Amino acid sequence: MSNENFQASWGQNLNNKEVRCQLCPRECLLKEGQRGFCFVRQNIDGNLILTTYGRSSGFCIDPIEKKPLYHFYPGSPILSFGTAGCNLGCLFCQNWNISKSKEFDRLTEQATPKQIAEAAKKRHCPSVAFTYNDPVIFTEYAIDVAKECHNLGVKTVAVTAGYINPKPRKKFFEHIDAANVDLKAFSENFYEKFCLGHLDPVLDTLKYIKNETKIWLEITTLIIPSKNDSDEELDEMTSWIAKELGTDVPIHFSAFHPSFKILDISATPKETLTKARAIALKNGLRYVYTGNVNDDEGSSTYCPNCKKMIIQRFGYTLVESHIKNKKCIFCNTEVAGYFTKEMKNQ
Repeated sequence: MSNENFQASWGQNLNNKEVRCQLCPRECLLKEGQRGFCFVRQNIDGNLILTTYGRSSGFCIDPIEKKPLYHFYPGSPILSFGTAGCNLGCLFCQNWNISKSKEFDRLTEQATPKQIAEAAKKRHCPSVAFTYNDPVIFTEYAIDVAKECHNLGVKTVAVTAGYINPKPRKKFFEHIDAANVDLKAFSENFYEKFCLGHLDPVLDTLKYIKNETKIWLEITTLIIPSKNDSDEELDEMTSWIAKELGTDVPIHFSAFHPSFKILDISATPKETLTKARAIALKNGLRYVYTGNVNDDEGSSTYCPNCKKMIIQRFGYTLVESHIKNKKCIFCNTEVAGYFTKEMKNQ
C-alpha cells in the first residue's frame, strides 16, 4: 500500500462501508470518501487511511528551547518536522497555515522514517521533534519514525495538545522520550469556544504522561488577554499542576500575538506573563518560564533551593550554565530534568 493510502489504526469498520475513527475524542463517523475533522484521516473504500504518512510540511534544525523544552538536554539542536492538519480548531492558532491547511501542496517533503532518523544522526541532532502541527493525528507515522530514531540512539519529542483517546495514547507515548503539552486554558468554556474541543481529555493526558510513563514533561500555556489570563484561572491551573503532576514540571507562559481568527485582541503584555509566573511560583511550581517576550529573568532557570541562576538564556540561546552532574554547583541541589554530564557555557 502506498504512503498516500497508508492503513491507519484505530478505525472501526461499520455497515455500508462507514468507518468511525477512534483516535481522538471527536470519534469522527466517516462515510465513503469523507475526511475527519483533522482532514488527514479519510475513509477510502471502507478503510481508515492516514493520507499524510511519509509526507512533511518541511524540516528544520531548531534549538530544543524553541519547542519549548528547557530541561531536556538544554542547548542541544533538534530536528523538527510536521505534516498538515489538526484535531483541534483553535481560533488563535499560531501555526494556522500548517495546522489548518487543507492543501496538500504544503506537504513538499517526502521522507521515510529511516531517512528522518538518519538525517538527525548525520546532522548531530540528539533528538527529533514532532511539531508544527499535532503529531497525534499522524500517530502511525510518528511511531515508525520514533522506532527508527531509537534504533540509532536518537531521542523523540512530541509537541502536542494531548487531545487523544486512552488506547492510542498509550501506544503513541510509549515511543516518546519528552513531551511539551499545550494546555490551552483551565476552562471547559474556553476549550469549547476557542478550541472546538474539551478540557478533560487534555488533563487526562497530562496525568497519564506524568504518572504512568517515564517521559519528561513540560507544559505551555499561551496567555490571551481577557480570555484565559485571570488571576483566578491561573491560580486554579497552577494549583492543579502542583497537586496532580508535581512541582518539578516546568511550565511556559507564552505571549499571544494576533493570529488566524483572533485579530482584534492586542498582544499579551509582558506584565501579564510576569503575573502568571508569580502565581505559579506562589503555588509551589519550581520552574516557571515566560516566552515570546524579552524577559531575561523569565527565560532563565533558578535553583529551587538557593535561588541562584543556574541556566542563563538569551532568547533560545543557552548563554551560561551552572549545573554539573544534574546538580546546582552552588548548593548541590538536584535539578529536575535531563542534562549532559557537565553542561558547558555556550
